[in-house]
Amino acid sequence: MCIGNTLNAGDDAVGPYLAKLLVKEKIPDYIILDCGTAPENFTSIVKREKPDRVIIIDAMDMNLEEGSLRLVPADKIGIAHISTHGIPLSILASYLKSYVKEILFIGIQPKKMHGEKLSEPVREAAKKLVNILKGEKLGEIEVL
Repeated sequence: MCIGNTLNAGDDAVGPYLAKLLVKEKIPDYIILDCGTAPENFTSIVKREKPDRVIIIDAMDMNLEEGSLRLVPADKIGIAHISTHGIPLSILASYLKSYVKEILFIGIQPKKMHGEKLSEPVREAAKKLVNILKGEKLGEIEVL
């Protein structure tokens, strides 16, 4: 579930950008969802498909260098999240955990949250994350 705002929101658009990159890669066994700013509208797909794991990816202010990637534990999601979306990620996760075995959060540290384009560090982080997901190398991402 790639989350983000593409309307003059700068690096918050990383989720939809990442979704486009992932769709092009056609990674087997992945269902890519560009959830925009309303991930709650995509929960029916998760319920129907019953995946073992849901990965929620979003721009998150974690007080790190811009473009940093982190696996964010569920108990820290409220601390790290930038709320430009309709529902807090913690509530989304609470709802989804009834339908999936594992929920992972991956945060990408934004540089700027305004403007029309992604910053270069965030664009590069998205490309790096595509390679990590393709290779099932989630262990390469540090935990926040």
